[in-house]
Amino acid sequence: MELDPEDEQILAGEQGETRRKMLELLVALGKVFGAERLVPIRSAQVSGASYKTIGKYGLDWLSSLNAKAVVPAVLNPIGMPRSRWQEMGINPDFAKKQQDVIAAYERLGIQLECTCTPYYLYETRYGDHLAWSESSAVSYANSVIGARTNREGGPSALAAALVGKTPCYGLHLAKNRKPQLVIDVHADASSWSIADFGALGFHTGKFVGNRVPFFRGIKPDPDQLKALGAAMAATGAVALYHVEGITAESQKIQYDLSGLEIITVETKDISCLFKEIPVEAVAVGCPHCSPEELAEIARLLSGKVVKKPLYVFAAQGVIVRNKAAVESIEKSGAKVYADTCMVVSPAMEQYHSIMGNSGKALAYVPNMCGGQARIGTIADCIRVATE
Repeated sequence: MELDPEDEQILAGEQGETRRKMLELLVALGKVFGAERLVPIRSAQVSGASYKTIGKYGLDWLSSLNAKAVVPAVLNPIGMPRSRWQEMGINPDFAKKQQDVIAAYERLGIQLECTCTPYYLYETRYGDHLAWSESSAVSYANSVIGARTNREGGPSALAAALVGKTPCYGLHLAKNRKPQLVIDVHADASSWSIADFGALGFHTGKFVGNRVPFFRGIKPDPDQLKALGAAMAATGAVALYHVEGITAESQKIQYDLSGLEIITVETKDISCLFKEIPVEAVAVGCPHCSPEELAEIARLLSGKVVKKPLYVFAAQGVIVRNKAAVESIEKSGAKVYADTCMVVSPAMEQYHSIMGNSGKALAYVPNMCGGQARIGTIADCIRVATE
């Protein structure tokens, strides 16, 4: 792998032992995947932030590091809201360990915006090279924005943040961003909700795997694109997809689709996922809610009182900038929490069944929370929470 003089200095230990180890990790990763060089990144997003997922040994490793991030870097959601963990019912022992994780990342210069939607907070542009790790964020950055990032592991994303570069392979290269199969949606998707697109992603991710799909027959908006990509990343390993005339690269590049496998999706493939099961709690914001989603939830809750626990998750920066909507939501008795989500918080393990409007949650809740999952529109979710 080609390294520049600064890289050689880092490997020689001239910028500290931690930075040397981090660059060694990146070089080893690059060699495995045949990268010829490192590429500077605009930002990093680091997973492995919830104590629920990294545990004692992950915390010990983080605590052993001694360097500072050299590019803007944020965390993935953690296991609790930093300022309202007691209200959420988090065990004090877990809270102490989670706070230790946060402190370790803060010492490394990682910004404590714990979110799977960093694109709502920091400018990310077409063609930017990134080192992001959360699957839905990676999908959105590559597909909707047209930035370039592989689906990094927590350690490699952290290493990239501390070094400012990542190996140039995979989706950093234009040749690997071309469609590999076509998905024709034979359904009237003009009235589809975010949940419908989440269900489409849940269904298609299972047979797409890690390939790059090209969708025809749909015209989703940004929140619907977020839901589609997040679900495909959860049931498959889709880090990039194209939607004809909608996503960033499909508007700029005329792809040759001849000879590609074509898969047809019909209404029945999606509608069968909307099963009505009794639920104990309702949770939306997986991925974290956009300002538009918060406004819609506030509108639907206006004048109503929740009778089942209703959790709404969003990035702290989004919550701060949309105070009126958040206050309106919480007047109903619902709770709007930053920093965490239904998947990584132990607070959600108390429920045997959880309803949301997310295909990603439909995939993750059974394994991560140990309960049944139900999907419905935001309107369905509000109805169930207030009945």
